[in-house]
Amino acid sequence: MSRIETVSKTGPVFERRTIDFVPRAERHGKPFGQFTLWFGANMQITAIVTGALAVIFGANAFWGIVGLLIGNILGGAVMALHAAQGPKLGLPQMISSRAQFGVLGAVLPLVLVIVMYLGFAATGAVLAGQAVEQIIPTGQPAVGVIIFGALTVLVATMGYKYIHALGRISTVVGILGFTYLGIQLFLKHDVVSILGTDGFAFPTFLLSISLSAGWQLTYGPYVADYSRYLPANTPARQTFLCCMSGSVLGAQWSMILGALFAAVAMPEGQGFLDGQVAFVGNLAGGGAIAVLMYIVIVVGKLTVNTLNAYGGYMTILTSVSAFTRQLRFAPWVRFAYVIGFIAVSVLIAIAATDEFISNFKHFVLLLLMVFIPWSSINLVDYYLISREKVDVPALYDTKGRYHAWNIPALLTYLLGIVVQIPFLAQDMYTGPLTKMLGGADISWLVGLVVTALVYHPVARRFQSPPATMIYPKDSDVDAPAPAV
Repeated sequence: MSRIETVSKTGPVFERRTIDFVPRAERHGKPFGQFTLWFGANMQITAIVTGALAVIFGANAFWGIVGLLIGNILGGAVMALHAAQGPKLGLPQMISSRAQFGVLGAVLPLVLVIVMYLGFAATGAVLAGQAVEQIIPTGQPAVGVIIFGALTVLVATMGYKYIHALGRISTVVGILGFTYLGIQLFLKHDVVSILGTDGFAFPTFLLSISLSAGWQLTYGPYVADYSRYLPANTPARQTFLCCMSGSVLGAQWSMILGALFAAVAMPEGQGFLDGQVAFVGNLAGGGAIAVLMYIVIVVGKLTVNTLNAYGGYMTILTSVSAFTRQLRFAPWVRFAYVIGFIAVSVLIAIAATDEFISNFKHFVLLLLMVFIPWSSINLVDYYLISREKVDVPALYDTKGRYHAWNIPALLTYLLGIVVQIPFLAQDMYTGPLTKMLGGADISWLVGLVVTALVYHPVARRFQSPPATMIYPKDSDVDAPAPAV
């Protein structure tokens, strides 16, 4: 076997690449790795909480589960379209946004992405910290959060290969643990009695769709980060199907459990609200088996929190490089950024434990408002305007094809946010059209469709995509495959 191939399949202990292009010699893996990564990342306690929210905020358990499934499929399809860009581009997801917004203009959605990663890392650390505290009782809840944060720093710093390995572990652990919880749920509760089809309410049904769609769509800004090492000739269809099926199946399994947990804990899901992690431990049966369930929770949360930390520092570096024009960063820079990112998320987690459920619900729905237009613009541009052809070197050059700022795209992005306001349904603000719909929140759908319809003709006039894919000059992506 050649030296080049050995490097590509095993790689260094610590990942070398950050926001720079991944050459052919370092491409490796199979599309199925996307399935295990995203399945494992969704087999976790926060997805359970998201499923529970559908019931806690008024949905019938059966119709809530149906709504969650529809949302997961719709959101998962959009998310997987982003993932399919990774192998061909060989770049982190948000670097490719420069093709739409300009090298400097892309910083605007990048800043919002960083806020998203911090929010998910912090809210995830709350629940994971509770599980760590159950495994290693210290009497100080903050200790569990800090231990979890340290584990996240370790895996995120080591990089891509180890994140995928953690995804495989989380898939196996999640299947075993969640299967056991499902069996215990049916043995200890009359689940069949809460699955009646009576009590359908359109507003809460739409809320269920929005919750799961939002869950999937918020992966969009970093999903290609974890497919960019796949060989450039990997069929986009395979990447799409593996990513979507893994994410949808993992999330739906978790959310079904959450919806049922909340339903059996009624009225108002109080038994679940009082302590989600403790509820899982009690359902498991207490004792040693409960400790195993807490380990399942920690592994699942560690997987997705590592994605947030990895994507977070990549996004920060992308923002910094827009102004410094730096393409590569030393390993110590990665370590410093990851530590800083996790330190901030840990501080937020310690301060935000109270009223977690209510805050999380509004956080997820608010994120939809700012990320739906970005997702719509990115996908329309890549698949319909550029037709999967990108000038990679120009993504790093403010004087290149994509310029520093793309004002038409930025204005369309802002329009995509504004048009959602009348359709919002939040405690702090309810849009006038939302009231006409009986309280149903369809802002995400409005933002997705309106942004796409407006951006397409704008992009056809102002964008100038290359006729063919343009890779860096020192790239070997088009070179013959290394000999075995």
